[in-house]
Amino acid sequence: MQLNLKKPIVFFDLETTGVDILHDRIVEISLIKIMPDGQEIEKTRRVNPEMPIPAEATAVHHITDEDVAGEPTFRQIARSLANELTGCDIAGFNSNRFDVPMLDQEFQRSGVKFDFSKARFIDVQTIFHKKEQRTLVAAYKFYCGKDLDGAHSANADTRATYEVLKAQLDRYDDLPNDMEELSKYSRVNRNVDFMGRIILDDNDRELVNFGKYKGQPVTEVLRKDPSYYDWIMKGDFAQNTKDCFTRIKLAMK
Repeated sequence: MQLNLKKPIVFFDLETTGVDILHDRIVEISLIKIMPDGQEIEKTRRVNPEMPIPAEATAVHHITDEDVAGEPTFRQIARSLANELTGCDIAGFNSNRFDVPMLDQEFQRSGVKFDFSKARFIDVQTIFHKKEQRTLVAAYKFYCGKDLDGAHSANADTRATYEVLKAQLDRYDDLPNDMEELSKYSRVNRNVDFMGRIILDDNDRELVNFGKYKGQPVTEVLRKDPSYYDWIMKGDFAQNTKDCFTRIKLAMK
């Protein structure tokens, strides 16, 4: 089934030096932009992470320090990448939990303030887990009937994710071919920030979702414990999380 698109959607996948969103870096990014008329624009770019690639990461994606030594840094490609994503919805496999927060953190470090709030996020893994409980390799085999050659390369994973979503739409009659509804369906929580440190409850109140104040409204926590905001700002949190706390604090004035 072809996607019912009202604006472009970008499927993307990252290969990185590790899984620590705050401290690891991107070494490869692949994207497929699908236009409303069905046209596909496919790009893959390796990135110099400006740090050694750990052996355990290379064992997964097979990208070495030598492979990226002559490639541009993320800072050098950040602006053109942001332009590529502007006006698009965003899709991936486990992207809401990892790829989108990682990409946002890299944009933040590069001084590029990309506005993710205008995009709808489709996480194909969430749809898969709600329906079948599998990995991407198994999802590709299950839905598409093919073995995933080149798994853990950004381009192969990106293409597989795009094909899996189309196959999911073919398989499940109750799965809407609408990016707004798919975005809602593929959410695990109603996250305010990418990392889910703040979530919305059923009444759209912004709640702290970790630590000693978990489940309490952010505004109440900031009022009764003013030092909490300073702790967040100085702590090892993603910039996107800090920005959300700052927005809430400023709105209280």
